[in-house]
Amino acid sequence: MVDFQRLEHRIEELVNLCTQLADENQALRVQQAQWLSERASLLEKNALARSRIEAMITRLKTMEDNGV
Repeated sequence: MVDFQRLEHRIEELVNLCTQLADENQALRVQQAQWLSERASLLEKNALARSRIEAMITRLKTMEDNGV
């Protein structure tokens, strides 16, 4: 009977561990989605900044070539 109780206790522990890991996994998936969203936003901002800087450099070169 003691072996059965020990087995039952171990199964309870494993079920609790599985539940805990599933919750942690879900939280990590949410966090990953947030990071991916933030990354996409930062990449977009970076591309916009690069585009503006390149346009500014082009305008400055044009002004320099025109002797302004």
